[in-house]
Amino acid sequence: MSKEWQIIISGSGGQGVILAGIILASAALADGKNVIQTQSYGPEARGGASRSEVLISEQELSFPKVQSCNLLVALTQQALDKYVTLLEKDGVILTDTDIETSQYESRHSVCKVPIFDAVQTIGRPLVANIVTLGALNGLTKIVDVKHLETAIAARVPKPTIDLNLRAVHSGYNLTAGKEG
Repeated sequence: MSKEWQIIISGSGGQGVILAGIILASAALADGKNVIQTQSYGPEARGGASRSEVLISEQELSFPKVQSCNLLVALTQQALDKYVTLLEKDGVILTDTDIETSQYESRHSVCKVPIFDAVQTIGRPLVANIVTLGALNGLTKIVDVKHLETAIAARVPKPTIDLNLRAVHSGYNLTAGKEG
C-alpha cells in the first residue's frame, strides 16, 4: 500500500459501522500499518446517523481525524447523502446496489455491490457490516485477509465467529478483482 487511506464507514445506528471500523483498524495494526480510528453517532444511537473513521498508512499519521476521505462506505441512502461531502473528488463510494448514486457518479468512482442480497443468502441481517468489510478489503486489499479474520474472531461473540468469517469472505468475493 503506497497511499494513505482515509475511510468513512457509515450507516444507521445499529448496523455495526462502529464495530466494522474497530475491526478494520485492528486488522491494519496487525498488518503493521499506522492506524487511527474514531467514531460518531447521533443522539438517538439506534437508527440515527453513525460513522466510523479509519485512517491507515504505512507512514506516520499527522492528524487524528479524516480531513478528506478517499473511500466512503455507505450502508444507507441517508448516510451517503450526509457524508459524501467529506469525500474527495475522484474518491471511491462503496455501497449497496439499491442505493441511488447517480448524482455522485460524475465526481466520484462508485462501486455498487449486493451487500444486502449477500446478507439474505447468509441468513443473518446483523452481518451486513462484516460483509461490507469483506467487500472493502476485496476492493482495496488494505490488509491481509488473515489479519481481518483474526480481528473479527477477537471482536464478535464466540458463537458467531464462523458466521462472521463466512460473511467477510462473501463480501470479499463481491469485489475481488475490481479496482478501488
